[in-house]
Amino acid sequence: MGVFFSILALFFFYFLFSISKRLLATPKKLPPTPPSIPIIGHLHLIKKPLHRSLTALSNRYGPILSLRFGSRPVLLISSPSSADDCLSKNDIIFANRPRLLIGNRMAFNCSNIVWASYGPHWRNLRRIATVEILSSNRIQMFSAVRIQEIRSLVKDLFRDSELGKSVVELKSKFSELTFNVMMRMIAGKRYYGENVVDLEEGRRFREIVKEILAVAGASNFGDFLPFLGWMDLGGVEKRMVKLARERDEFLLALIDEHRRRRNKDGFSCEEGEEKKMKKTLIDVLLSLQETEPQYYTDHILLGMIAALLAAGTDTSALTTEWAMSLLLNNPDVLEKAKAELDIHVGPRLLDESDLSKLPYLHCIVNETLRLYPVAPLLVPHESSEESIIGGFNVPRGTMLLVNVWAIHRDPKLWVDPLDFKPERFQGSEGVKEGLKFIPFGHGRRVCPGAGLAVRMVSLALGTLIQCFEWERIGEEKVDMTEGPGLTMPKSQPLKAVYKPHHTMLNILSQL
Repeated sequence: MGVFFSILALFFFYFLFSISKRLLATPKKLPPTPPSIPIIGHLHLIKKPLHRSLTALSNRYGPILSLRFGSRPVLLISSPSSADDCLSKNDIIFANRPRLLIGNRMAFNCSNIVWASYGPHWRNLRRIATVEILSSNRIQMFSAVRIQEIRSLVKDLFRDSELGKSVVELKSKFSELTFNVMMRMIAGKRYYGENVVDLEEGRRFREIVKEILAVAGASNFGDFLPFLGWMDLGGVEKRMVKLARERDEFLLALIDEHRRRRNKDGFSCEEGEEKKMKKTLIDVLLSLQETEPQYYTDHILLGMIAALLAAGTDTSALTTEWAMSLLLNNPDVLEKAKAELDIHVGPRLLDESDLSKLPYLHCIVNETLRLYPVAPLLVPHESSEESIIGGFNVPRGTMLLVNVWAIHRDPKLWVDPLDFKPERFQGSEGVKEGLKFIPFGHGRRVCPGAGLAVRMVSLALGTLIQCFEWERIGEEKVDMTEGPGLTMPKSQPLKAVYKPHHTMLNILSQL
């Protein structure tokens, strides 16, 4: 009996201790939050385009906002100081990724460089990307590929113009350009335009790419309301599974093709400079596989190639399209860019080595990325432990959304934020005042392909400005409305009037 009362007393004192601990504990200061609805949280407040509806919430409730998307806690950040708290001061804490359907089904169960959470595996993937694949030296090795593809586009435009004014739809042209560049870098093949060796392979690739871009921007309520996951509303998961299988079969066939060729040609880890120059990125990955086959499985290789295609194609094409749209709406900027090219390049075609001499062109690219970042919301992060952001407590397991679009257009940070003024970037290599300009993210998860993207967009844009005179169709300005999708496409594909520039006729006729 005495033992029973001892146990009862123990439970009683434990209960009193727990209650007193809660009563005496300092209440945690949580970020402001809008009124929510049971079960769905704040999902009813979210409209498309997502970056605009989130900006409206931040304008009303503040730059640090606590939301709940169904069962998932969300921290919405819309200021440079709070972005710095998350991506600099608490970088490691927010280096994880949330597990979402797109990562599970399209990124090998969240194991590729984009969706893998922070840890030894991700750090190794990051090292491969920055040292082996996207280093300055490796990017320079593929300079000829970028130049050839851009000049092929120029040649096609010149041929279609018949020396007079013509109309061209530029969205598809830029998409074909960037996909050809990336696939030649990855596998040594082009799938658009002329000189496509395998027409059926090219057709299949184009269909897969088109479907992937469509499904990537689809909404999935199962990410936030797990009890709906089994229903697969809209068939999103089914489409992702099918597409991932088709993509992986296609890419694995390319890897096997390169593996057979390497065995035949005798590639080895001790290659000379000539062979290194001819290597594709698949060859680079296969070389790593030969040195450490237990780690660099075909699964790892597929994940890296798929990430390169997803991050390095549509994004650069859209940035170039937004830039051309802005230039057409601001002909004075277009003339200033052409004058810079005339002075520093002259009567020859632009080369990548000229880009360092064209600061105004670089300002145009930066200003485009400011106004129309192709990742208006950074790829979501997730906190691995509790943290303090802007004086507020943020619980472990919170999904972080950084609204780059809102930061880039904040009138407190930018003079005339909605105006296209490349001059605001003159005299610097970017904006040094905190994290007010972060089109490629910041911290450990910053985009490793930023250097390649800027080179690609700058070279394509500069070459088109140099070779052709561009005008809008009619008197009305180009429609700058955003369309739906993760990478913020234009709602209407860009069409423009062009004709060959008279100073470049001889050069263009020789392409």
